[in-house]
Amino acid sequence: QVQLVESGGGLVQAGGSLRLSCAASGRTFSSYAMGWFRQAPGKEREFVAAISRSGGSDAYADSVKGRFTISRDNAKNTVYLQMNSLKPEDTAVYYCAATPRTTGWGLHYIYDYWGQGTQVTVSS
Repeated sequence: QVQLVESGGGLVQAGGSLRLSCAASGRTFSSYAMGWFRQAPGKEREFVAAISRSGGSDAYADSVKGRFTISRDNAKNTVYLQMNSLKPEDTAVYYCAATPRTTGWGLHYIYDYWGQGTQVTVSS
């Protein structure tokens, strides 16, 4: 069992930055690849970024590539999402999730555990 708690969301102006954190419970954090997803009102949940168990590889949605960076600290059981050059269309609830899978990270149904989400609002 893994419990995930996101933090770091908030209100920011367009062009600004935020850093999201996701703290995981348990001693098996390094056994899971970690992903970030987001869901805007009236829209489906969409993949944002993912990182391998070791942190040696990652993947990004085209919409955030070059602006967002995912990282993890296995000693702290935490995964991060650094978001720069934020746009109003980045406004959403952001969720972190954990999966034992090594492929298919963009697919929400492969993730076994989810956090409760943190709101990110970008004003124009």
